[in-house]
Amino acid sequence: MLRNVAVIVLEEIHPFELGVACEVFGLDRSGAGLPVYEFGLVGDRPGPMRTHAGFDVHVPHGPERIAEADLVIATATGIREQYPAVLIEALRAAHDRGARLLSICSGSFLLGAAGLLDGRRSTTHWQYADLMAARFPLTTVEPDVLYVDDHPVITSAGTAAGIDACLHLVRKEQGAEVARGIARRMVVAPHREGGQAQFISRPLPEDGTDSLTGVLEWMRRHLDRDSSVEDLARRAHMSPRTFARRFQQETGTTPHRWLTGQRVLFAQRLLESTEESVDAVAARCGFGNAATLRHHFGRRLGTTPLAYRRAFGGTGRAGARQSV
Repeated sequence: MLRNVAVIVLEEIHPFELGVACEVFGLDRSGAGLPVYEFGLVGDRPGPMRTHAGFDVHVPHGPERIAEADLVIATATGIREQYPAVLIEALRAAHDRGARLLSICSGSFLLGAAGLLDGRRSTTHWQYADLMAARFPLTTVEPDVLYVDDHPVITSAGTAAGIDACLHLVRKEQGAEVARGIARRMVVAPHREGGQAQFISRPLPEDGTDSLTGVLEWMRRHLDRDSSVEDLARRAHMSPRTFARRFQQETGTTPHRWLTGQRVLFAQRLLESTEESVDAVAARCGFGNAATLRHHFGRRLGTTPLAYRRAFGGTGRAGARQSV
């Protein structure tokens, strides 16, 4: 059960990424029926810590506070050659007793320094991905995703991807209703599709045509249709080759992968909020049959539609717990 959260604060901490952890786990939203977490800021020693924006944050707890936590978050800070030994030891002990560990942006380097990414998939901000792969060769760095969940460790990409990772953990541990409730209060999407490849700097499109927003919206409204790249290109008034290139530039993925992801998202919503059969859900989402839905569900989410419904289906079920 997720009750107690410790957030590690080091010198040169990045305030936005720290704020993400505070916003998701540090506020009392009990009036909205949402969980309240025991929340603490932790340093290698108590006292003020300078942010990279030039102001100080008061950190009330030393590393001993980590021993109480169900979740330990390493937020972004300046990447360093060595990290405080007391925090490394506390992180290893937290891992050994079964705590969840989550990093935001360059916080992944602290988890890597503790050896907690060895043998695992991980991610970080795209501009640090090569450095992380070189420094921690026993981890498989995936530079194009928003976050990686390799239980019990979650690593996320830069800045706002920390929101995605935190809400993913809430959804996994406490259900879709809790995650949606927190997301609503934060005025963010409870889940974003795509990866950080779409944010890597690229040359502007050569042809100067408009974005694909209209085509993407059409695809979302017609998930039950099978449309080829040629069909979509005609709708965008582009050649198939130009359309495929522009799609990759704007979404960071291919039309087929994007459409599959949208279909899985829609299936999740239907499984959470309706009693429709898996076959009916598969048909509405464009997968055609339950077997195809199970295949893509397993590849993307590591579970089955029925198991997902049991965990996250409507109010009153196990996935919709409102308190901790």
